[in-house]
Amino acid sequence: MKILTINCGSSSIKFSFINTTEEIVLAEGIVERIGEDIGLFTYKSEKYTKKKRELLVENHEKGVQLILDTLMDPTHGIISDEKEIDGVGHRLVHGGEFYSDSVVIDRRVMDVLEKCTEFAPLHNPANIKGVEAVSKQLPNLIQCGVFDTAFHQTMPKHAFLYPLPLDFYTEKKIRRYGFHGTSHRYVAMKAAEHMGKGLEELKIITCHIGNGASITAINKGKSVDTSMGFTPLEGLMMGTRTGDLDPAILVIMMKQYGYSVDEVNNIINKRSGMLGLSQISNDMREIEEEITDKNNQSAIDAFEVYCYKIKKYIGSYIAAMNGLDILVFTGGVGENMALLREKVCSNMEFLNIEIDLEKNKQHDPEFMSMETEGSQVAIYKIATDEELMIALDTEKLLSKEK
Repeated sequence: MKILTINCGSSSIKFSFINTTEEIVLAEGIVERIGEDIGLFTYKSEKYTKKKRELLVENHEKGVQLILDTLMDPTHGIISDEKEIDGVGHRLVHGGEFYSDSVVIDRRVMDVLEKCTEFAPLHNPANIKGVEAVSKQLPNLIQCGVFDTAFHQTMPKHAFLYPLPLDFYTEKKIRRYGFHGTSHRYVAMKAAEHMGKGLEELKIITCHIGNGASITAINKGKSVDTSMGFTPLEGLMMGTRTGDLDPAILVIMMKQYGYSVDEVNNIINKRSGMLGLSQISNDMREIEEEITDKNNQSAIDAFEVYCYKIKKYIGSYIAAMNGLDILVFTGGVGENMALLREKVCSNMEFLNIEIDLEKNKQHDPEFMSMETEGSQVAIYKIATDEELMIALDTEKLLSKEK
């Protein structure tokens, strides 16, 4: 099948057109600055690459039309008719407790997206706009949704409940939801394939480390715990987010130091993490350069904290699952920063994790196995592919519809 995947932000649409039979990307790109005076459009296919082009994109509907027109362009398009699109798969951020799997989008799904907007006020409204835009342009096409939160709905109560008065959960649905679910599910599936075993046989920890970062414990193919919580702020130290923090600090910031709610929200989400602690950057490439080339102590200290947080979560999840078969690194930082993988996996021999430093320094964009011969835990680097996961889920749902 040929599946169009859509990932809508508040002012952007990222897209891929994927041949699921061969698992190859036929075309991809992004529409940016939707609704602004000057928008940007990037498109590339096997035979054509268009650098960022400036143009006016008034709304998401116009953005979807631009994507379709480009895919069908007689000069550099890759299809001649919209009927060559078999289905559309959307990345949907928050489905609350309603969905634990990917779904065909209908009125009920749209209602759920509306209900869960309070949990994801920046993302769910954009997802709704994306679905509605496709409906107007391709009214007869089946659309499917893949929720970021769905994979984590298998977590047991002891993992997702917060120790607040119970009515905060029963009435307001405040609990751990987790995110990056599509990525965690994809790399776990690939890890099992590389080991030549079924997911149901394995205990896996997946580390999705990028500007946003999360770790998931996967036992027998099911998410049993994950580091992000009610929002993507909880868990690991990230590029600009604090991760885990004593909540009393926020009260003191407002009560004693006079910060407003908005100011505190901005600090903990946009000015903290690696950027805040290093006072240099949230870009780990810059941090690595400061460490290796300049021996910058601020960068070193921030990096130590960053890796220590990851190591602590790995240890806690090994305890929670009573063992580990595979440790996976993915995401922009996890895939590309050998120094991070080395630091996280050092001094873990008592947990049967031993990294081969020479293997770790090699570079393969898709997959690397980095454990020593004596390590009882496999250590993999796997390139994540959320778009392919969305496309494959969409293909599966469409097959059931026919």
